[in-house]
Amino acid sequence: MRYSGYELLWFFLVSSFVGWCAEVIVAAAKKHTFINRGFVSGPLCPIYGAAAVTFAVFLPELKENLFFLFLGGMILASFIEYFTGRMLEHIFHRKWWDYSGKRFNLDGYISLQTSVLWGILAMVSIWFADPAICWVLDKLPAWIDLTAAWILTGLLILDYVGSVIAVLGLKKNERISLITEELNKTSKLLENTLSRHIQRRMVKAYPNIGIKEEETSFAAGCSFYKLVSLFFIGAVLGDLVETVFMLITAHRLVSRSSVVYGPFSLVWGLACALLTLILYQYRDKNDRYIFLMGTVLGGAYEYICSVFTEVVFGTVFWDYSKLPFNLGGRINLLYCFFWGLAAVIWIKGIYPALSNVIEKIPRKAGKLICNVMILFMAADILISSMALLRYTQRYQGKEPANQIEYFLDEHFPDERMERIYPYAKFRV
Repeated sequence: MRYSGYELLWFFLVSSFVGWCAEVIVAAAKKHTFINRGFVSGPLCPIYGAAAVTFAVFLPELKENLFFLFLGGMILASFIEYFTGRMLEHIFHRKWWDYSGKRFNLDGYISLQTSVLWGILAMVSIWFADPAICWVLDKLPAWIDLTAAWILTGLLILDYVGSVIAVLGLKKNERISLITEELNKTSKLLENTLSRHIQRRMVKAYPNIGIKEEETSFAAGCSFYKLVSLFFIGAVLGDLVETVFMLITAHRLVSRSSVVYGPFSLVWGLACALLTLILYQYRDKNDRYIFLMGTVLGGAYEYICSVFTEVVFGTVFWDYSKLPFNLGGRINLLYCFFWGLAAVIWIKGIYPALSNVIEKIPRKAGKLICNVMILFMAADILISSMALLRYTQRYQGKEPANQIEYFLDEHFPDERMERIYPYAKFRV
């Protein structure tokens, strides 16, 4: 079952509110006082809304298989929680929550206990919450829920802006970058009673806040530019590996690129960046540990990519239905093991060598190259997405409706798209 964007918006809003209520109740039980645990000031915890939307997009086809539904929800939501925690700390230089005191935790961002709860919530969402929300929306007059959705979304955006300004205001005494200094100047002008109230609330809600020093050299450690560099290197290497693999096994020289311009496999590029981001802290662990994490994370990642491309473009780029131990044809056990092996080879062998080379690049030149490549890739992905959507529309018999679609038909006809994506199949 595929939900509309309007339904997904309501899943986000309702789940964010329910999650906020749960967080407040738990905090009140522990601290015996009211604490607003949301990032925003309103009664919303957006991370719960993001998890609910992710469940609704990626997990409905697992509804009849409770074990995989639980496992999928557990992995997806844990990734969201981990990624959100890392990004908040990277942007604001503060750790917003810390599970270090719990057993089986990962950097303090996620723990086995919370991951199990996420898996249970996934089953509740798919089986009960999502159908209930859709039933209520069907019963309400359209103008009521539509107006409410617009108002709540607008208030949430304003709340986010105020919260970000307030958090940046907390960084007055830190040694920060020029960009952040400019943002702080803005926050000083906008700072008022409301922003100070938000600051006090956040300090009260997240007592584990700590400060991290920012890296001053290009691509040091596991920095932004290091991950960007690894993305592009991984994308090119991935395209090359798949091309050689197809040449050896199928005796055919075919394109394995994800975009219309350049030899870039986005799946491999993102995998290299994400694996490095997650496993960097554990690069000194033994091979079995890295292999296990790579197997689980790689399988979840490949499954997400498969669902995403099908939902957005209506196209299936790989199908493992004929292989044993597969899940919906999207992933299979053998290739999950390949992900685990690739994780070990990457973290233990390839990454250290590449990291040393990247860090030797002069700072100004490295940043310039990365920024230019980011702009190029953004344009490449945009054009490729439009071409793929139009490719799907032509398959469905839809005539071009505007000048953009005429342009896409002229420059990216079926023959060219078939050469770029030779194994793409349309989901009927």
